[in-house]
Amino acid sequence: MTPQAFRAQVASGATHPVYLIIGDDDHEKSALAVALGEMVEEDLRAFNVERLYATDTAMTQIVVAEAARTLPMIAPRRVVIVLQAEKLFDPKKKRKGAEPAPDEDESGGSLEPLVDYFADPSPTTALAFVFSIPEGGKGATDIPLAKNLKVTKALVKAATIVVCTGLDGGKDPGRWIEQQAAAAGLSADRAVVARIVQVSGGDTGRLRADVAKLLLFAAGAGQLTLEHVAVVAGAPEHRSEDWALVNAVQRGDVVAALRELKAELDAGDNGAPFRILGQIGAAVRNPNARTLFPGRRVPAAVDVLLRTDLALKSSGGDPQVLLERLIVELCG
Repeated sequence: MTPQAFRAQVASGATHPVYLIIGDDDHEKSALAVALGEMVEEDLRAFNVERLYATDTAMTQIVVAEAARTLPMIAPRRVVIVLQAEKLFDPKKKRKGAEPAPDEDESGGSLEPLVDYFADPSPTTALAFVFSIPEGGKGATDIPLAKNLKVTKALVKAATIVVCTGLDGGKDPGRWIEQQAAAAGLSADRAVVARIVQVSGGDTGRLRADVAKLLLFAAGAGQLTLEHVAVVAGAPEHRSEDWALVNAVQRGDVVAALRELKAELDAGDNGAPFRILGQIGAAVRNPNARTLFPGRRVPAAVDVLLRTDLALKSSGGDPQVLLERLIVELCG
């Protein structure tokens, strides 16, 4: 299924019970996850939209199955979104200090709950597994799963697979820009197209946003120009190193952390606050980071993480303000 077809289903409310969202366009995958959650009325999302992170050490397949079988509250539909879902099906992942039970595989996660769930999914739940870009994958449509596992076969059989392959199918963003411009009655030469790509800094989300603004700004002009790009898109975006925000928090550098937060939110998408929260949470829980988050600080850090997570999921404030408060408390 294409992202467009998925959005049409969400808009109609006639969603399938299980989705597998894959591909090399992280922006689009995140946007689809947000759109699915927004299918539930805003005042009821705190009760009926649940986001689970497969990277959490306590996250198992039985937790996901139980969340999916929970009945919606005062709403016709419940949404469960599992992010970085490939980790949930990793046969190398083991629970610390636990021996596999008879109904468990070597991963330490019970297989039967999800196998049984996929055979008879809840008709009142839309369960979506969002996969990260596979490392060393065969391509945008590669599903990074151990294909010999029973639960893997059950998932692929039960799920509607939504493929997010980026602009122009992940092949040529320049050609995509030309197509969008032509559809809007505008032409764009190679220099203009190259400048638009350069300004985006390789960020698919920013590229989409820039092109949409450009087409609106230049409507009726007949041609996109470098002047249009300079006015609307500005200069190329400064690209921070991966985990720069988390590293600043661990150093206790509140100024740098807040600067990185703003940069990530400005360049990100609707799912950026949850991605940022997940990265910070992973750092706090990482036993190798105890010199940076010493034992006496961990309980307080976990507490503020929980409060921020609940506030974000329940629309308990502006996401930027909530994350700024989180960072200030952690750096303190």
